[in-house]
Amino acid sequence: MFSLQKWGAAAGFGAAATYVFGFVLLFTVLAESGYGMSDSDPASVVSFIVDHPAFMTAWYTVIYILNGFLVALLAIALADIFKPHAPTLATVTQVFGALWATLVVGAGMVANVGNEVVATQYASDPESAILMWQIFSGVENGLGGGNEIAGAVWALVAGVAMLRTALLPKSLGYFSLVIGASGLLTLVPAFNEIAGSVFGLGYIVWFVWVGIALLSRKA
Repeated sequence: MFSLQKWGAAAGFGAAATYVFGFVLLFTVLAESGYGMSDSDPASVVSFIVDHPAFMTAWYTVIYILNGFLVALLAIALADIFKPHAPTLATVTQVFGALWATLVVGAGMVANVGNEVVATQYASDPESAILMWQIFSGVENGLGGGNEIAGAVWALVAGVAMLRTALLPKSLGYFSLVIGASGLLTLVPAFNEIAGSVFGLGYIVWFVWVGIALLSRKA
């Protein structure tokens, strides 16, 4: 029977897998349409979305909705570990993890519904469909991809809790602070692209590292 700690480890590995899944498809299949690129042609992106509805639904469901649920579970598991030694930090860790998870799941739901609306509109009026996609995309990015504030704050809080309680490796705690700082830097236009890459790739390592730490730790 799985303990909460082991469920947290599984959630960490799963969250890392959703990121890897997202990056691989972004730079392979989705690269054809220019999706996610700053200089992409909206018409090309929308055409790809309309032609591949099942693929896009699966894409958004994995990178946003599944990831959000896994982050929520991991946040609960980490809070449970910190609670006996730092109850306030444990609560804050869980709340900010849940907040980030909620925003990410919301982004996925907006994206999936938006794609359905855009596809329906595209059949009769491609130009207005493109405009609608840009609007839905703006909302989606505001919730889950355009900036990384919520994820950054959670990494910072979790890092502080790790360092304060010493219940998980201190090196992991310091790494959490680095990820948090990179996420906050996505607010600065000049650093958005580089900081976003560090944040996304760094979180893959962080999720796996947390998973290993939870499995290695005695309950």
